[in-house]
Amino acid sequence: MTEKPTVSVLGTGIMGAAMARNIARAGHPVRVWNRTRAKAEPLAAGGGVSVADTPAGAVEGADVVLTMLYDGPAALEVMRQAATALRPGTAWVQSSTAGVEALGDLAAFAREHGLVFYDAPVLGTRQPAEAGQLTVLAAGPQARRGTVEPVFDAVGARTVWTGEDGAEGSATRLKLVANSWVLAVTAAAGEALSLAKALGVDPHGFLDLVAGGPLDMGYLRAKSALVLEDRLTPAQFAVTTAAKDARLIVEAGERSGVRLDVAAAGAARMERAAAQGHGDEDMVAAYFASFDEPPTA
Repeated sequence: MTEKPTVSVLGTGIMGAAMARNIARAGHPVRVWNRTRAKAEPLAAGGGVSVADTPAGAVEGADVVLTMLYDGPAALEVMRQAATALRPGTAWVQSSTAGVEALGDLAAFAREHGLVFYDAPVLGTRQPAEAGQLTVLAAGPQARRGTVEPVFDAVGARTVWTGEDGAEGSATRLKLVANSWVLAVTAAAGEALSLAKALGVDPHGFLDLVAGGPLDMGYLRAKSALVLEDRLTPAQFAVTTAAKDARLIVEAGERSGVRLDVAAAGAARMERAAAQGHGDEDMVAAYFASFDEPPTA
């Protein structure tokens, strides 16, 4: 049997940890690094995963390097720390939501170090990540896809190829469009619940009203339940990360001559909720941004 490629995962937050675990379960040797080592240590308990002290230690000898970090600048900083141990020809799967502008710097780093660059953000939150049911949006050279596709199969239920050149950012651009919809729906759900609260309307009455009709959706019910049942932690996708993504969406629109009022308002709500102390909670905790004082039960 052919040996499975060794995979390095840099960044073991909500998404990175789940992805690393599923890659190991698929039989790949996995080495991980995280800025706070304690957050990576639990991965070693399941077998197949070793924890490195430095990014360079994690990527040494790796066939595939997967970055799942906060944003583009963070990914570039960590890859620079790993640079001395990177081998030319290594596949770099860049899965952070980096934004269009930052992607150029990442692709330039890949060219400088002879890496095969794959722009490969993912759609999904904690639960699908843990279940290996993410959707991978990927762009990169056809010739080396055989190396990275087993990794995509380990973390996702579906891979959508958007182009041959990862540097063009076609996958990142599609991810931003998808996230603009997700964030808009999340903000709208929170505002509907906050208005119900303010008007003395039973939120379950609202949900019953739209049940089964064209205005109903599973996502509305899932996010509403997190607020109504006070299950905002552990976050499926944190407020602070959602605020960052919303700003990337707004910036991408501005660079292309499009004004995105809903995304800008959503970013402001997320940032306000974070300032109120909800930054580590699920992104639907932007609900609290509607109130000057914490709402009573």
